[in-house]
Amino acid sequence: MRLILTRHGETEENKKHIIQGHLPGTMSKEGIEQGRKLAERLKREKIDAIFSSDLKRASDTAKMIAKFHSRVRLFFITRLREGDSGSFTGKSSREIDWSRRPDDAETTEQMQKRVGDFLEEVFRQYPDKTVLFVGHNGINRSLITYICKLSHDKLNEIDEQSNTAVNIFEICEDRNHKTHLLNCTKHLEE
Repeated sequence: MRLILTRHGETEENKKHIIQGHLPGTMSKEGIEQGRKLAERLKREKIDAIFSSDLKRASDTAKMIAKFHSRVRLFFITRLREGDSGSFTGKSSREIDWSRRPDDAETTEQMQKRVGDFLEEVFRQYPDKTVLFVGHNGINRSLITYICKLSHDKLNEIDEQSNTAVNIFEICEDRNHKTHLLNCTKHLEE
């Protein structure tokens, strides 16, 4: 299976360094433009299914892409939501200490299991197809650790995912997945 993985466009909350977690998020003017450029980049891709986080910032981005793929099913999936930040949700990243993760926040292990299990389900349905996932910084990085067979606690070793960055993987039955592209934003340079 060919997996195209991307992140939503910039939000007003991103600009203010607000921890969004499961908040819906509001795309900024720049984020809408990023989404438009991403959709243009992906319009010639043969995509067989689109799976997006159901949170507004990701679903809005997915809908922009789907306009060029009107015959492709678009699914909104809670398992592609960003990690639940618990009591850090809505706070500025400048006022929190991630080394003291709150007890009510989702762990990196839980995130990796959630998104890894989802990837396995999608692979069983679309083993020889191309699928697109539209997610978030943290959950996409969790998925990358899973694909690359890294421990969940290596999440911070994966580069921050830029808004609308494109990642492409070949997902294989034997789990010897191949990485073709990571965190590419060349579409934003145009």
